[in-house]
Amino acid sequence: MKHTDFSQLNGSPADVERLKQLYAQHEHMPYVSPQRDLALWLDKAAMTSGEAVPKRNMLKTEEGYLPGHIIILWRVQFGTYDNQTVISKYFEYDYGIDAKADIEDLIKDGLVDVMTAKESLIYMTAPLLKKWLKDKGVAGYSKFKKDELVEAVQTAYTEEEIGQKFALRGYRLTEKGEQVLANNQYVIDKHPKKKF
Repeated sequence: MKHTDFSQLNGSPADVERLKQLYAQHEHMPYVSPQRDLALWLDKAAMTSGEAVPKRNMLKTEEGYLPGHIIILWRVQFGTYDNQTVISKYFEYDYGIDAKADIEDLIKDGLVDVMTAKESLIYMTAPLLKKWLKDKGVAGYSKFKKDELVEAVQTAYTEEEIGQKFALRGYRLTEKGEQVLANNQYVIDKHPKKKF
């Protein structure tokens, strides 16, 4: 999982020391992006306790993951998290992780799968799927429902051909990812909920 590179932080050596002191009692150092204005953020953190990553969010699960990683798994299970999802700042500011980099580790660890281009067609719009069928000279698709359009495009195109048409790839949990998520429901229970 990605760690803070203190040499790349946007702050003075004194700011870096203040950061280290702020998190000295945490089991793990939260990730801090080089883009963060460290001095400004540290001043805010000195005025309100809600600015710092809570200690509980830097305690690893039995499997060796941080609560932020469990939240990524939770988001993936909804089928709305993909390689082009805009990453919420709460991953860094509330959970102390670099979600964009850490999803790659969750993939390497076998908790998350990247869907193929054909599988990711479910994220495409019906008009776009119809256009691709027209481009291939496929007839009779005008009254197709979305799932029928997806199936028709999957049949009409090879994986390589369809892969060149769009870069979005969906994510899904593996069986191992589902188990890790199920084992750590307490993390989800503490996370502020909203619909995805």
